[in-house]
Amino acid sequence: MGRAFEFRKERKFKRWAKMAVQFTRLGKEIVMAVKAGGGDPNSNSRLRTAMQNAKAVNMPKDRVEAAIKRASSRDEKDYEELVYEGYAQHGVAILVETATDNTNRTVANVRSYFTKYGGTLGKTGSLDFIFSRKSVFTFDPGDRDLEELEFELIDAGLEDLFVEADEEGNSVAVIHAAYEDFGKMQKALEELGIETKSAKLERIAQSSTAVTEEQAADVLKIVDRLEEDDDVQAVYHNMAE
Repeated sequence: MGRAFEFRKERKFKRWAKMAVQFTRLGKEIVMAVKAGGGDPNSNSRLRTAMQNAKAVNMPKDRVEAAIKRASSRDEKDYEELVYEGYAQHGVAILVETATDNTNRTVANVRSYFTKYGGTLGKTGSLDFIFSRKSVFTFDPGDRDLEELEFELIDAGLEDLFVEADEEGNSVAVIHAAYEDFGKMQKALEELGIETKSAKLERIAQSSTAVTEEQAADVLKIVDRLEEDDDVQAVYHNMAE
C-alpha cells in the first residue's frame, strides 16, 4: 500500500494547497469589488462575478461573507493591481497579474523569481503584442443548442464559443468576448438564464513558443513559484502545449 498511499496523499495535499491559493485570490477579489462598488451583489456586477467564481470552486459561504464584511471595514487595507511582464528561459513570455498592499515587496519578489530561474523582468507593455485581454466565461453546456446560442450572443460581443474538457475531464462551454464587452456578455448570459461556472478577464496568447519537454520543465519552475506567491492573482505564458 505504501507507494500508492503516498501518491494519493501527495495529490490530496496538492489539491488542498491549490484550493487554499484559489480562496486567497478570490477573497482579495471580493474585497476589491466591495471597495469599488459596495457590498450588494445586485448592484455590483464585479462582486456578483467574484461570488459566482467563489461558488464554482466551492469556497465556503462563510469565507465569502467574511470577506465582504471585512471589505466594508475602514480598517481593511486597499489592494493595488499591478502587472509584471518578462521572459522565462527559452524565450517564453510570462505575464503576472498581482494585487498587493505592498508594492515594494511584490516587485522585489517577482524580480527575484525571474532572476533565480534564469528569466528577465521587462517593462510594462512589452508583451502587448503577445497577449490580448479577453472576457472569458465558462458554463455547463448540457443539451443546449450551441449554434443557436451563438446567434443569440452575437450582439453581446461573442467572438468565439467552443467546448473543451476541464481539469476533471468534464465538458465545459467556453465563451470569448472582447475585454470591453465583459459587462454586456455577463448581462446577456444572465438574461438567458445561463449560470456561469466562471467569468474572468484573462490574457490570451496570440502566438506561442515551442519548447522541448526538458525546456518546459525549466519554464514551469518559475510559473509554479510565481503562482505560490500570495500577491499573485494570475500567471500567463505563451509556451506551446
